[in-house]
Amino acid sequence: MLAAPINPSDINMIQGTYAILPDLPAVGGNEGVAQVVEVGRNVTSLKTGDWVIPKDAGLGTWRTEAVLAEGDVISLPNDIPLLSAATLGVNPCTAFRMLSDFEELKPGDSVIQNAANSGVGQAVIQIAAARGINTINVIRDRPEFTQLSDRLKAIGGTHVIKEEALRRPEMRELFKTCPKPKLALNGVGGQSATELLRHLQFGGSMVTYGGMAKKPVTVPVSALIFKDVKVRGFWVTQWKRDHSSDGRAFRAMLDELCQLIRQGKLTAPACTEVRLQDFNKALDAAMQPFTSAKQVFIM
Repeated sequence: MLAAPINPSDINMIQGTYAILPDLPAVGGNEGVAQVVEVGRNVTSLKTGDWVIPKDAGLGTWRTEAVLAEGDVISLPNDIPLLSAATLGVNPCTAFRMLSDFEELKPGDSVIQNAANSGVGQAVIQIAAARGINTINVIRDRPEFTQLSDRLKAIGGTHVIKEEALRRPEMRELFKTCPKPKLALNGVGGQSATELLRHLQFGGSMVTYGGMAKKPVTVPVSALIFKDVKVRGFWVTQWKRDHSSDGRAFRAMLDELCQLIRQGKLTAPACTEVRLQDFNKALDAAMQPFTSAKQVFIM
């Protein structure tokens, strides 16, 4: 293993609240990048020196080395930054699929999202910008709001607003400069999700991929009757499993994401590099509120 991040799903798995719970004893970590140091004689798709990432969750990436089956991993080019490779398999893939699979988005269209400073949120901003799609990015108010807003705009965000602004008349001014969104991406739940729904176009979709507020999504009856909105969910692990028998879709997505990375259009989220021995410190930092940096173990 070369590097492996700490994601919210990793914490949930340890807490016993995630949809996948490995048999104990288990190794934590669902994502990361490794380098092949040796292959068995029947291995055909990989060679020594190749970079690889897990094909599925639950592989256990918080370790220095592992013996794995050829089918457990998929290769990545090693000409991209290490942190980009280590954080590619979950958040950018989630962002890519949500922007591709739910609404037909064209250049000039709009997407609204909460948790815009998360790993998924930052990937959504960059992939959307590369496709000419506007993003309305909602974040919680915080002391360093201006700095964070500037950073999200610097990576391609069209608008960055506070959650409270969703209920204010200033949204009408915002929609004079970009169309109402066809797609809302919800990583929070609770009131934040309800407010996203209010701004969707007629017939638009809200896709929920996370629930950081730990509160249910409440859908106003009027949104269903008068706006015919679609309320969907997305879990990238299920997508990977649905496409495991034919790896071409996963391969094509990784190739496109790596091309964006090479072009400088998709960067890794802000990361704090931590030694694996300092896992206690890293886990504590990953669970702090308002965190904008992803903790990444460097082996």
